Amino acid sequence: MSDLKETMLIGSEGIKKTILHGGTGDIPKFTTGAKVTFHFRTQLCDDERTVIDDSRVVGTPMEIVIGNMFKLDIWEALLSSMRVGEVAEFWCDTIVQQPSEYNRESWALSDEERLKVVPVLHGQGNKLFKQGRYQEAAQKYKEALICIKNVQTKEKAWDVPWLKLEKMANTLTLNYCQCLLRMEEYYEVIEHTTDIINQHPGVAKAYYLRGKAHKEVWNEAEARQDFSRVLDLDPGMKKAVKKELAVLSMRMEEKNQEDKNTYKGIDLWCGAVLDYKTGVQQKLHSSTIRCRPPSINHWC
Repeated sequence: MSDLKETMLIGSEGIKKTILHGGTGDIPKFTTGAKVTFHFRTQLCDDERTVIDDSRVVGTPMEIVIGNMFKLDIWEALLSSMRVGEVAEFWCDTIVQQPSEYNRESWALSDEERLKVVPVLHGQGNKLFKQGRYQEAAQKYKEALICIKNVQTKEKAWDVPWLKLEKMANTLTLNYCQCLLRMEEYYEVIEHTTDIINQHPGVAKAYYLRGKAHKEVWNEAEARQDFSRVLDLDPGMKKAVKKELAVLSMRMEEKNQEDKNTYKGIDLWCGAVLDYKTGVQQKLHSSTIRCRPPSINHWC
């Protein structure tokens, strides 16, 4: 395929694609953690097709790491539709970031420069968190994570340099999760902390934050299990865990009372029950909900 012009929708609302030059092979199936390197040019949809960004002018291709946490607007959707070597034009009828709204240094810097900017972004995130600006803090942590992940992909997994970067990434991810807790994104917290626990089962803070998220979505057993694991790993967190367990017990009592009020006057019937109108015995599933007849009380 060469010099092919083909216009298509790529399965995302408001995006139209035109292939200018065909690539080779099948469309890659990117997995989380894969790094994609590419050049791009961004233009306005005006008569002059005004160029507002061009990676070739800068002289450095853009790099992104595939993964739910590290998405840059619609870039992943666009790249996931392309073959290696393909040149395409995308028309996007959607809100995208302008160059002034993102830090191109996060992808244009060298690896050495990326590692130098990580503590700066980390510190900015901490400051914003203390000010209660959780969404902005989360963005700073994400930018720092992007830098680390880009460098980490060049190291051999589980070697000392990789592990050093992994520890930095885990710290930033947990900070990010603290922002998510304040933003009430509880299921996303559970997802990210579980990823850490699966790779590094000795990180007490991951269990602690996951336990707090489980607490907020009424997962009592899971929350208690996580808090118990925290005490096994770090007995020094006993006071914090005790406080969380007290809050959990109070919340569950409130929920149980609320459920009782909601289902007041409704009983769960099991086995066989006598139909008070026909006198015929009927078999009911144990979870079947039936209102109790006012003058009949035949229980099995």
